[in-house]
Amino acid sequence: MISARNFRYFSRGVALAAAVWLFAAAAVAQTDALPSWNDTAPKQAIISFVEKVTKPGSAEFVPEAARIAVFDNDGTLWVEHPMYTQLAFALDRVKGLAPQHPEWMETQPFKAVLEGDMKTLAASGEKGLVELIMATHAGMTSDDFQKVVTDWLASARDPKFKRPYTELVYQPMVELLAYLRANGFKTFIVSGGGIEFMRPWVEKVYGVPPEQVIGSSIKTEFRMQDDTPTLFRLPEVNFIDDKAGKPVGINQQIGRRPIAAFGNSDGDLQMLQWTTMAGAPARLGVLIHHTDAEREYAYDRDTEFGRLDKALDAAAITGWTVVDMKADWKQVFKD
Repeated sequence: MISARNFRYFSRGVALAAAVWLFAAAAVAQTDALPSWNDTAPKQAIISFVEKVTKPGSAEFVPEAARIAVFDNDGTLWVEHPMYTQLAFALDRVKGLAPQHPEWMETQPFKAVLEGDMKTLAASGEKGLVELIMATHAGMTSDDFQKVVTDWLASARDPKFKRPYTELVYQPMVELLAYLRANGFKTFIVSGGGIEFMRPWVEKVYGVPPEQVIGSSIKTEFRMQDDTPTLFRLPEVNFIDDKAGKPVGINQQIGRRPIAAFGNSDGDLQMLQWTTMAGAPARLGVLIHHTDAEREYAYDRDTEFGRLDKALDAAAITGWTVVDMKADWKQVFKD
């Protein structure tokens, strides 16, 4: 039998253990997984969605294998103004390679780049951009290109914030990526940007491994160079992962329809439609609306980079969540 004295000690121990457990439970409950988000409707919509699809026994429960979330990159996870980061990279590459190509001084769109004539460059449109990409991203192995990208990101600075581009990622979205993964989601980047431009750094910055990146690509071929097997980048477009190309890329590389999609522009419209307009289970579509001219930029319908027009109209019809950057985020970048 337990003596009265031992029983008292035992009871106190149980009470203490219970108190510790309750305190720990309360602390966990009070932990904010999205501390950089204001407690407004978009945050609540995201949390409510995650709780519904991860609660066993719920009518909208989704097994972990099917918890796929896709994210655009430019303007959704990091800055895209005053121009896409990859375009800034291509412009720097043109300037660096110009001594080897004297003909560029008389050839558009290279002439416009070298003269700083952004108006003429913009007028060259998609055709001009493709020419720049082919000239600056091809003619080397994949390993060499990865080194060029890594070196450039280590030295380049954004013209407005004077910080490395990899520091200009949105802190609220980094938290969101981690929050989804903590709840059994697999997170993918689905971007119009180049897949091999993103893969060298996304795991360190976003926690997304390179095999979970879908993007535009140029053709490559296998070559033996000095008895070393390589993949050589050719000046030919392989796949454009933008607009209607995004659902195609998702289907080809993931093989599952996502249940959550995050974007910020008309280039993401079809990705959000593909993700959300498919009935049960619960699905989530989110658009990041750039409304904060002080902390970042304010733009939507009238811009060359990240135009949000048709997708913004669609959001009102489909019920997608629109995140007002100024109102819904406590901070934009990590301090």
